[in-house]
Amino acid sequence: MDTRLALSKDAAPWGILTSLDLYGCDPKIIRDPEEIKKYVIKLCEMLGVRRFGDCQVVHFGKDERVEGYSMVQLIETSLISGHFANMTNAVYIDIFSCKSYDSEQAALFSRDFFGAESLEIHVINRI
Repeated sequence: MDTRLALSKDAAPWGILTSLDLYGCDPKIIRDPEEIKKYVIKLCEMLGVRRFGDCQVVHFGKDERVEGYSMVQLIETSLISGHFANMTNAVYIDIFSCKSYDSEQAALFSRDFFGAESLEIHVINRI
């Protein structure tokens, strides 16, 4: 029996996954590892989550379609990750936390920080 099906639809989720797709971002910001780290610090402060260790920001990609920085930040309640695509000036962020947070607030903050022209948000409540 799948016990997930037995849970009430009103049950509090175990965790929230917010996936953000940001398009038309400021190329100067998404190509600057220090700006990406600044974003992570401010996002964590805003969400009220504690960072665990340093934010890792690594540039890679021989294929220009995927070339750019990738980021991961462990948090005590899970992690934040992202990829910054140079060719399209797009940013893809995933925020997963078992501590409740406001997905819309995170999305609007991210849009404003990266100067995105448009935003798609996908939220999954994990039970």
